Amino acid sequence: MKVLFAASEASPFIKVGGLGDVMGGLPKELVKKGIDARVIIPLYSAIGDEKRKELKYLKNCFVNNSWRISYCGIFTAKYDGVTYYFIDNEQYFKRDTVYGSYDDGEIFTFFSRAVLEVLPQIDFWPDIINVNDWHTAMVPVYLNLFYRDNEKYKNIKTVLSIHNIEFQGKYDPYILGSLFGLDISNKSLMMYDGDVNVLKGGIESVDLVSTVSKNYANEILYPEHSFGLHNILNPRRNKIRGIVNGIDTSLFNPETDKYIKTKYNISTLRNKIYNKRALQKSMALDDSHDVPVIGMVTRLTSQKGFDLFGEVLEQISQLPVQIIVLGTGAKEYEDLMRNWENSHHDKVRGIIKFSSEIASQIYAGADMFLMPSKSEPCGLSQMIAMRYGTVPIVHTVGGLADTVCPYNPDTKEGTGVTFQSFNSYDMLNAIKRAVDLYYDKPNWRQLRKNAMSVDFSWDKSADEYIKMYNELL
Repeated sequence: MKVLFAASEASPFIKVGGLGDVMGGLPKELVKKGIDARVIIPLYSAIGDEKRKELKYLKNCFVNNSWRISYCGIFTAKYDGVTYYFIDNEQYFKRDTVYGSYDDGEIFTFFSRAVLEVLPQIDFWPDIINVNDWHTAMVPVYLNLFYRDNEKYKNIKTVLSIHNIEFQGKYDPYILGSLFGLDISNKSLMMYDGDVNVLKGGIESVDLVSTVSKNYANEILYPEHSFGLHNILNPRRNKIRGIVNGIDTSLFNPETDKYIKTKYNISTLRNKIYNKRALQKSMALDDSHDVPVIGMVTRLTSQKGFDLFGEVLEQISQLPVQIIVLGTGAKEYEDLMRNWENSHHDKVRGIIKFSSEIASQIYAGADMFLMPSKSEPCGLSQMIAMRYGTVPIVHTVGGLADTVCPYNPDTKEGTGVTFQSFNSYDMLNAIKRAVDLYYDKPNWRQLRKNAMSVDFSWDKSADEYIKMYNELL
């Protein structure tokens, strides 16, 4: 079986969010299982010099999209057994950012058309093209409209993986022809709620839609989570699949993590305390008392639950806890963390930046990991935290509901502490329950071991993808 992943980012070459992690982990696992899985992404100038040295020039061609004929260079590299292709065009990809430019629509329209145009150049004819989010959702649209008459293209199946349905690629309908190269007969395919909606066009054009957790596959059928697309998805619910993401367990591994003070595993979990002491020391927090440390590694946004903090900051501050938050985001939440730290300097730290080194130290050194997300298609942090024996406290939404099972002290089953409604006092109650468990040492030890015992590798998820692909073929 041959599978081509088309995406806007892929670790280790360029990573902005969870999609980059998926494109780094899933294809590698599929290759191990005998699938010829390859990845194609743009050749951004933001890809670091060290990684660019690994790229090999193959050839070039030209992409015809409406009135524009654009140069398309093709580079390749092999990493962890996976073949990666890179589309080069400096007009579109020579910029410091991956997302957020005024011409994102034109950038990813070109890239989507290039994905199909380069197949003869690289002599790779996939059985399945798996596109990801709106940035590549035009691939199945163009495939159906312009390429199906070609013998080489006619049997290619398509999957659209939605990593976050909030971002849909909405544009003014008047640019349907000039930007997307489509005529008025395609208007009904692309239009939704008064806009050209790229994700909607992709959903209607693909053979299957996948999401990054089973619960999220159900949630997006309802208005509160669909960002308007429930009316498109519900009639097509029979072609929606939910597969939980995995994590790179070789990268996120307390036995080998180069950033933490003391290595440990489930058998030497007692050594986790040395990482806690080192974290407290690095943050200038008192380590003389037995209090739980609550960590967060997150974007500071309302989607990640920071709306909840304002109402209960004082109540949380009165608990016997220390809180360390790492991340950047909306100014109002960055200011919230700065003010909270200033007013409670003895127990709160807000590090307004991102650092892989500090992130690892929080995963290894914290006792608990808080994720009060309003929505969370899958979430990786809760799985990483459990890998490090750090107990997740989560709102049961999206992938958090699929990956964290509430702990029951009577049965000794469960992997974390959960709360059901997106409410500040429910979050506060969950934190209090976690603190109570922390001081119940036998149950706390069992809970941490349960969390560390869960297999979040890509192995099981890759099997689910293969099952979905076989369903198509």
